[in-house]
Amino acid sequence: MYHLLNYFAQNLNVPIPNPAADTAHIKAIINIFLSVAGAVALLVITIAGFRYAASRGTPGAVTQARDAIIYSLIGLVIIISAFAIVNFVVFQLK
Repeated sequence: MYHLLNYFAQNLNVPIPNPAADTAHIKAIINIFLSVAGAVALLVITIAGFRYAASRGTPGAVTQARDAIIYSLIGLVIIISAFAIVNFVVFQLK
């Protein structure tokens, strides 16, 4: 049985696909993803700002809103950095 499968595999003339990586498509997909992530971060910052203003000085609510703003800003910095790195690397691959 092994010899039969080996013979069949050696005589099978199926071309192996060799797709070329198109950097323009990769860059577009990653840029769309990072743009959506940036928009979500800005939306969270806006909502947390409204929650901060509506907290009326309640310590728990103020802390929660402030933390949301800080974490969203950190996420936004990471997203912008990723955007710059991806665009630089993809540009260098051309």
